[in-house]
Amino acid sequence: MSNHLGNQPREQWASRLGFILAAMGSAVGLGNIWRFSYVTGENGGAAFLIIYFLCILFIGLPIMMAEFTIGRRAQSDVVGSFQTLAPKRPWFIGGFIGVASAFIILSFYGVIAGWTLYYFINYLTGTLWSAPPEGYETYFENFITHSTHPILWQFIFMALTIGVVLIGVKNGIEKTNKLLMPILAILLLVLASYSLTLGGAREGLAFLFSPDWSAFREPEVYLAGLGQAFFSLSLGMGALITYGSYLSKEEKLPGAAYSIASLDTLFAVVAGIMIFPAVFAFGIEPGYGAGLAFVTLPDIFDSIAYGGIVGLAFFFLLAAAGLSSAVSLLEVAVAYFIRKFDWTRKFTAIVIGFIIFLLGIPSSLGLGIWSHITIFDSNILDSMDFLASNIFLPLGGLIIATFVGWGWNKSEAMKESDFGDTFIGHVWIFILRFIAPILIVLVFLSAIGLFN
Repeated sequence: MSNHLGNQPREQWASRLGFILAAMGSAVGLGNIWRFSYVTGENGGAAFLIIYFLCILFIGLPIMMAEFTIGRRAQSDVVGSFQTLAPKRPWFIGGFIGVASAFIILSFYGVIAGWTLYYFINYLTGTLWSAPPEGYETYFENFITHSTHPILWQFIFMALTIGVVLIGVKNGIEKTNKLLMPILAILLLVLASYSLTLGGAREGLAFLFSPDWSAFREPEVYLAGLGQAFFSLSLGMGALITYGSYLSKEEKLPGAAYSIASLDTLFAVVAGIMIFPAVFAFGIEPGYGAGLAFVTLPDIFDSIAYGGIVGLAFFFLLAAAGLSSAVSLLEVAVAYFIRKFDWTRKFTAIVIGFIIFLLGIPSSLGLGIWSHITIFDSNILDSMDFLASNIFLPLGGLIIATFVGWGWNKSEAMKESDFGDTFIGHVWIFILRFIAPILIVLVFLSAIGLFN
């Protein structure tokens, strides 16, 4: 496989900063703001946060390094990378799992991201600056159960995602993230600072940073911590292999991986500082669940000075974070099909993006007119989330870790990672061989109910 992209030259990032911001954009999505907040709330706050940090450090970072190393060495998409580094061996199955994950995740992610876009536009027009007559909860329910409105917003969101990806790596993905990520960071800091002026700041910060030591005896907190670390860093679906493949050999991988993991984790913590003081100030249960962003927070914005502007900023933040992650998911599939069929980027982005949009329609209808259809005892959207998050991603991560740990020549893997024959390089391989696979298997077994 000497020519990875048919007759087309392989694109590259224009700068190291562009790569770091794009990889951060992949990692910083609804998972860091919307999902992190409610998972932290449901798992006791500070104890969960400590476990999450440890999982990022000891499992997330090593697997992120493994993905970047595979991608940069092979200079190909997620399937092509395994085929290049291990020809005639079945490791490429990990690549197909990544492409399948991208299709499944983006199909339902586009639905939820469409909701954030709808809320953002309604704050922009002033419609949601005061509580709707039926109240925020009924308003949200009426919208997500409608047979056409959420699909329209899902379509608009997917069209934006396709637009960024079809422009290309440098001009589309890199430029979009260079603009969005700093704006996201500033907005998040402003909203977090504002949240600290509310009455619940002390209780909110105590919930987030003062651990209840008894929570460490609960096995599900460890599993939730590992799961969140895995999904917030975009591991196991090939996005980081794909992004790593657009890197030149001159860039040093460890520094980039540390920067991305640190900033990603910081984003999640600041999101917690933004949400939990507000939650406690208004007497809301921190474990409220997934509706926190769409039901509870608009109620809070309604009751504070300049709440409409705060709501506008918050939903812009959510929609932009959703877009940066959606772009990386679509790119995983697009990069594969460009190489496989030698299609143009524009054609591939439109065709694959439209197919993913169609795949997402059942997830949207599953909350309304198709709500009687259940898989795994859940609605269609939750089932797709379960399938991707608890089965496909851990399997993808497991294959990536064991490939670099066992399937690749150890000295070549350490050399290609820029660790070289150092103590850290040997520790990295040890984690990928033993620690990460064992812990991923435990999460996987618990997720499918075989281990409790």
